[in-house]
Amino acid sequence: IFFLTLIYNVYFFVADGGSIGVNYGRIADNLPSAVKVVQLLKSQGLSRVKVFDADPSVLRSLAGSGIKVTVDLPNEMLSSAAKKPSFAAAWVQRNVAAYHPATEIEAIAVGNEVFVDTHNTTKFLIQAMRNIHQALVKSNLHSAIKVSSPIALSALQNSYPSSAGSFRQELVEPVFRPMLEFLRETGSYLMVNAYPFFAYEANSDVISLDYALFRENPGNVDAGNGLRYFSLFDAQIDAVFAAMSALKFDDIEMVVSETGWPSKGDGTEIGASVANAAAYNGNLVRRILTGGGTPLRPKADLTVYLFALFNEDDKNGPTSERNYGLFYPNEEKVYDIPFTSEGGGVSRSTTRNTWCVASGEAGEEKLQAALDFACGEGGADCRQIQPGAACFKPNTVEAHASFAFNSYYQRNERAGGSCYFGGAAYVVAQPPSAYSRLIHPLSRYLFVCCGKC
Repeated sequence: IFFLTLIYNVYFFVADGGSIGVNYGRIADNLPSAVKVVQLLKSQGLSRVKVFDADPSVLRSLAGSGIKVTVDLPNEMLSSAAKKPSFAAAWVQRNVAAYHPATEIEAIAVGNEVFVDTHNTTKFLIQAMRNIHQALVKSNLHSAIKVSSPIALSALQNSYPSSAGSFRQELVEPVFRPMLEFLRETGSYLMVNAYPFFAYEANSDVISLDYALFRENPGNVDAGNGLRYFSLFDAQIDAVFAAMSALKFDDIEMVVSETGWPSKGDGTEIGASVANAAAYNGNLVRRILTGGGTPLRPKADLTVYLFALFNEDDKNGPTSERNYGLFYPNEEKVYDIPFTSEGGGVSRSTTRNTWCVASGEAGEEKLQAALDFACGEGGADCRQIQPGAACFKPNTVEAHASFAFNSYYQRNERAGGSCYFGGAAYVVAQPPSAYSRLIHPLSRYLFVCCGKC
């Protein structure tokens, strides 16, 4: 009954929720041209994109696309923008006014995670934001384009429980109070970069993977307000809402300017995998598109920008930094997830030539329950995994579940929600034979049985 209800809810929802965008980073030497990137965005139904600069080739390519754009004033320019209104005015004229409205620029991110910038640019932030806004006023663009600045969760003094959320004390008076006042004055919103992956990686002994990946779990009750949380993402977002509320800024909206999960990491980066990345981003998209806000702000439909469009091979740091992409540089998907609410949560245009596989990290109990549903009420053709049949061996729950899940998925014409099974499965864009050679231990099994399921 649980899985019937679950699939019904995912499959037949009415999408009246938030909005999904994507971060288009370009720290790589092998990416497609900006023209091809715009075509890719449109083919996936992505209507919002955030870039980390104001590159002319990118902004020109986005002209007439109907895609809303957030551009960035880099941290290294904050000092000049704060000290010289003429610099801010020239920057807006050259990088915004010159392209808008053909390129639908809807926001300017002034800096990025300034509080952790090693060049000590925090002291320039507020004045830079005000000067950029004044430049928009002079160009009569201030009503169409918002000004904000993405903050990292490290800007919080407390984040657990969510009800105790507060900003770092040394930042409250010099930065956060004037920033929130500015956002209120201009009708803008706070940009927040939230990564449950980092919290899970550092605390996997106490944070449930299901809780981090939006999968079914008993939830955690916030002792401060009595609300029950079923995802780490919601808990993190509500910690920021609580921090704003503590300063009497309950009326400020929020945009999640970055969030994501790496598909690959170093051996010490717990949780970095294709299966987990597909689960996190796929379930997040469904969660946002169905609306409902957070436990603390149930009516706050969110705009969320996934990080990132591509794997970026020139990024420094651990392996995960180069593997947050939804796509490889050749435009093939790293894994297949929905970006729109078309067809019950998945755009049909993105589901051709896709396969459904079991997530070994879901655990045998959850896989067995989903397998029983698929072969029973779900109507999957499971004859080939019966004792003595061609695909019975290896006789493991994960192997049989992959066969049954894919049978159910293909029989339902790869429709939205038909490869979910309570978070026990995910879609891959490579055929199981190719996919398995890369990362799946059941290589020969999937290769032999793919044509039968």
